[in-house]
Amino acid sequence: MLSRAVWIVGVFFFVAASILAMQVHAQSRTVFAGIPAFKVSEGGLERHPEKLFREQAVNLGCVISEISGKYYWATRDNKEMVRWSGGAFITFTAIDGSGYVRIVDANAKSAASLMSPTEASFDYVEHLLIGLRSVTYFGNRR
Repeated sequence: MLSRAVWIVGVFFFVAASILAMQVHAQSRTVFAGIPAFKVSEGGLERHPEKLFREQAVNLGCVISEISGKYYWATRDNKEMVRWSGGAFITFTAIDGSGYVRIVDANAKSAASLMSPTEASFDYVEHLLIGLRSVTYFGNRR
């Protein structure tokens, strides 16, 4: 009776260790990386546009990763995101409602560029909601 209990406990620990090892070794891949060129901070009573210089911009980059089929906003505390695609755009929305990243599909850049100078100049927009204020970055792929 004791040996059967020991065997069951041993199998349980083996299965648990195997599952943990699979999670630890889950493959992470970067699905998007960009560097902003322009920042717009807004509130109900103010709006502050600002051109970013390279030394500022490299510290404000945007990275989205995919791990085990789920998307994460790596540069925003690894917030989980949902991916949506339509037309020339791919949108990743944070599941906690804190913002989104919209990317021009690289295969549709020439078509999207016909929409406006914004689509012609930038590859993505990153929009962060902070209370009732927002910060929006416009930038290009790395």
